[in-house]
Amino acid sequence: MEQLSEAIRKLAKKRNALILAHNYQRDEIQNIADITGDSLALSIAAAETDKDTIVFCGVHFMAESAAILAPDKTVLLPNSAAGCPMADTVTPEGLQLMRSRYPGVPVVAYVNTSAATKALSDICCTSANAVTVVSSLPDDEVILVPDRNLGSYIAANVDKTCHLWDGCCPIHDKLLTEQVVQCQQAHPQARCLAHPECPAAVLELADEILSTGGMLDHVRNSDERQFIIATEQGILCQLRKDNPDKEFFFPDYEFICTDMKLTTLQDVYNCLDNLQPQVTVPEDIRLNAHAALERMLAVPRD
Repeated sequence: MEQLSEAIRKLAKKRNALILAHNYQRDEIQNIADITGDSLALSIAAAETDKDTIVFCGVHFMAESAAILAPDKTVLLPNSAAGCPMADTVTPEGLQLMRSRYPGVPVVAYVNTSAATKALSDICCTSANAVTVVSSLPDDEVILVPDRNLGSYIAANVDKTCHLWDGCCPIHDKLLTEQVVQCQQAHPQARCLAHPECPAAVLELADEILSTGGMLDHVRNSDERQFIIATEQGILCQLRKDNPDKEFFFPDYEFICTDMKLTTLQDVYNCLDNLQPQVTVPEDIRLNAHAALERMLAVPRD
């Protein structure tokens, strides 16, 4: 594995490539990445780098976001089969139909959506800034796509009527309250951190509701020593790197996204070697999607 990792680093240098890895990727993928993080932070890094090529170790919508923000760069997705079931629940036709049901109501699209969905939306949001983004809108009603769990969390924290798309992350959505309670009983000193893609009943049990980036920052800056983590287990790689003296526990549940785990070191090497598969976004879609992302980035942070 180390020999292949070294070959990837050499080839990346030859290709003038930046390797990005999402927090849910396999440990060995995160370990060869130049930057690890959540999907939007990585896409922004792609836009800001002076590298010619972006290797995005994540899923398809993430590579699309990089292509939207960095149209002058070659964006590679090492494994083209890596998708997102939640993002796939929204189709342009379905979103247009929902817009027709609520004329004039703005669409807020989670960044975990396709470029086509972003292009039909008014503004984007992340799990970290969702409440701030929705609160910034002057409208009394909003359409939230595609995650009903994130949507419910937003609705509970804003004074607006929220129309929710009936989608979800199938990994977060299946976490049961009993599994969290059992973990809390086994580790009563541990602080429970939950991702807002979890069901509302799970979020009620959490001490903190945070994005992946928020979890990493919280643990890094906390004096607490033990944490229950309610999100995909790939985050453990960075948590342990940042906090070797702290303990982490997961509920008794297979908290693994199979799409995130599809990418292998060999995939990364092959895509650098062949400069394939490339991810591109048609210019008309890219421009509209870019506008939705830019509107989000223009919202002042709390």
